[in-house]
Amino acid sequence: MQRQDSQDAPLFGEEDDNTGPRKSNIRHPLASFFHLFFRTSAILVYLLCDIFSTKFIACMVTIILLLSCDFWTVKNVSGRLLVGLRWWNQVDEDGKSHWVYESRKANSLKTTTSAESRIFWLGLIVCPMFWVIFVFSTVFSLKIKWLAVVIMGLVLQWANLYGYVRCKVGGKSDLRNMAKNYLGVQLFKQAMKTTQEP
Repeated sequence: MQRQDSQDAPLFGEEDDNTGPRKSNIRHPLASFFHLFFRTSAILVYLLCDIFSTKFIACMVTIILLLSCDFWTVKNVSGRLLVGLRWWNQVDEDGKSHWVYESRKANSLKTTTSAESRIFWLGLIVCPMFWVIFVFSTVFSLKIKWLAVVIMGLVLQWANLYGYVRCKVGGKSDLRNMAKNYLGVQLFKQAMKTTQEP
């Protein structure tokens, strides 16, 4: 597992000259649209499938295609364009597999906007929660034929979420340090609050 800066491989939009002011907060509307389109379409098809169609195979194939398009779009396009992050698996000369988590340098983040970042993270975090709910509802309602579909939705969307969180905060040690620092700050604030009270 390794984390890289984007020196050796240019990210989408890095070579763009963004010297002029932009009127819109969304610089990549097509990427923003498709980032949310495939995710929400898969959820809507799953929810409305029983209403509009009785053919399980057609619904299942449609949902799997939408989930696959979502996984590819988020991993290869919208993550790079909207937040300047990417992750992939790389095999070295010895045949060992390494996961690479990459983020743009701070000075090259001028191609991303806060609106696009909010769209990206909101879609990335909220949609997998729906698939968690779908897994539990499928198990408890005994609709076992849908279990493979909802598990695939959960796995594909959580894989992207995990990859981008690792890109954002770094490796496992960074995750541990971030959690320790947060806990330390919270304990310090609590201690200061209790010492200030009469």
